[in-house]
Amino acid sequence: MGKAADLSEFDRGQIVMARRLGTSITETARLVGCSRSAVVSIHAKWINDGDTSSRRQGVGRPRVIKEKGRRILYRLVKQNRRQTVAQLTAQYKAGPSASVLEHTVQRTLLDMGLRSRRPTRVPLLTKRHRTTHTAGPGTSRLDHG
Repeated sequence: MGKAADLSEFDRGQIVMARRLGTSITETARLVGCSRSAVVSIHAKWINDGDTSSRRQGVGRPRVIKEKGRRILYRLVKQNRRQTVAQLTAQYKAGPSASVLEHTVQRTLLDMGLRSRRPTRVPLLTKRHRTTHTAGPGTSRLDHG
C-alpha cells in the first residue's frame, strides 16, 4: 500500500484550529479529509514544538561556496567577463575564502546563471567572405561542383 501525500500547510492549520476550538479527533479528520492518526500526530507536534511543518531542513551536503562566496564570485566575473574558470578559481582562492575546486566554481557559476561559450579562435568573416557566401552556389572557388 502506498504512502499518502503530505498535508498542505493550510490543512495542518485547519487541524490545529479545529482541535483548539474543541472539535473531536474524528470530526476534525472528517473535516480535513485525513486519517485520525494524522490529526493526532499533527496536533501533538504543534503542542510539543509549536510548529506543524514536516519539511526536513538541512538535508544533503553543506555547500562549499556559501552566499557570501557567491557574491564574491559574481563580483570577480563582472570585473572581467572573459576570464576562464581556472582564472576565476585562482582569484577566488587568493581571497580569504576556503579552498575550492574548479569544478565547484564551474557548477556554482552555472547555478547562478552565468553561462558562456568558448571564445572563437578563428578570424571573423570579412566583407569578401560575406559576398562570396551570399552570392549563391557555383560562385565560390571552393565550389567544385
